[in-house]
Amino acid sequence: MVTGSLLLIIFILSLLALFLLILGFKWDAYLALLVVAVGTGIAVGIPLAEVPQIITTGFGNTLAGVGILIGLGIMLGQLMEVSGAIHKIAHTLLRIAGPKNSSLAVATTGLIVGIPLFFDAAFVILNGLIKNLSVKAKVSYTTLVLALAVGLITAYCLIIPTPAPLAVADSIGVDLGYFFIYGLIVGITGVFFGGYIYGLWLNRKGDANRVIEETLSRLAAAQELDSHEEHFTKEVSAFISFGVLALPILLIVLNTIFSLVSPGTAITSFFSFAGEKNMALLISVIFAAIVLKPYLKVPAQEAYFEAFKSSGLIMLITGAGGAFGGVIKGSGIGDYLVDLMQGWDMPIFILAFIFAQILRVALGSSTVSLITTSSILGPMILDLGVSPILLALAICAGGIGLSMPNDSGFWVVSRFSGMTVTQTLKTWSIGGFIAGVSALVMVYILSLGSGFLPGL
Repeated sequence: MVTGSLLLIIFILSLLALFLLILGFKWDAYLALLVVAVGTGIAVGIPLAEVPQIITTGFGNTLAGVGILIGLGIMLGQLMEVSGAIHKIAHTLLRIAGPKNSSLAVATTGLIVGIPLFFDAAFVILNGLIKNLSVKAKVSYTTLVLALAVGLITAYCLIIPTPAPLAVADSIGVDLGYFFIYGLIVGITGVFFGGYIYGLWLNRKGDANRVIEETLSRLAAAQELDSHEEHFTKEVSAFISFGVLALPILLIVLNTIFSLVSPGTAITSFFSFAGEKNMALLISVIFAAIVLKPYLKVPAQEAYFEAFKSSGLIMLITGAGGAFGGVIKGSGIGDYLVDLMQGWDMPIFILAFIFAQILRVALGSSTVSLITTSSILGPMILDLGVSPILLALAICAGGIGLSMPNDSGFWVVSRFSGMTVTQTLKTWSIGGFIAGVSALVMVYILSLGSGFLPGL
């Protein structure tokens, strides 16, 4: 097998091949990851008969950790969407905050709603709402777009039970209760600076000064939103909406708390079952199916079918990312990268962030970026000698920003907001990057207290 610096060359060439297949030849990420995994295994000299087994093992091990979670998480989000629970959460937060704090309220809404929903779907659903708010509060519409988009992408990359951070947590091997708590702290920091402060600065500079140029179209959009909401035969309450969202998180966190304060007791045994990640989401989906049934605007089976369609592709990409990571580990490239990085005068958190960020920019996918990075660095966690949770958070922070035109999310923001490509780059792309860097800074601040903060 190949050894030494040639491993690094093959690794770089494998990444370039991945970029070429996805960006140049427009291959699907799932197929591109598998092909590059096979090519990398052959290039480093793994016996041909062993390459399929390594890929299969990497694929299977990854899905064994997060496959059930992805399916259940998407089902939960779909039930909340078609019942009106997502809109109720958004309206409640905006009503509490008031017009003066509308930008901060929208950013918070994005951070919360981004937990059960994928970025694209959530942005499309809530876009009409912030158009309405822009008119009523006389706030720059573009500033609200930035706040919403950054809140959504930060939640998607950092806050469990969304699929990407769950996959990272599984690869790194971290406690999900602690991961949620610290992920929330890091995520709030990123959203505050990237989605709120940067938005206020843009508005003062005039770069995002799009304050209701087309008031009639905004009002028309608001009326369209109102008519859309009338489709709900019965309005779900804020208590139920927030309760459904909070249940899986609460179960996971309680599992962590009771395992610390009362190990070996009956209540700890209960929460070790109910708060296990798969069971917590299963319980939550069953609970949501029961309490949200009167509010569904489509039959439950139709909602499940839509969830199954979405989860299938995510599972395939997640498994393929694990397969590629398995080849990197089995080929010796992973060990070589660890030895190489330890010789550089650069902290591992920054390296993890940069690696995830490069993949994010090049491939246009936060999901592929986070899964690939964690699959490579996860098996090396003992050799790296750092807090697993902080390393996982640094990777997740790297997946947040610098959305480019090769990212579907870039065009969702651009087209639904009416911004030009240049405006989208100035607002969404740079704002997301600021959020990612701010999140990384918070990871470093947490690392300073790792000696006395629990779980780190």
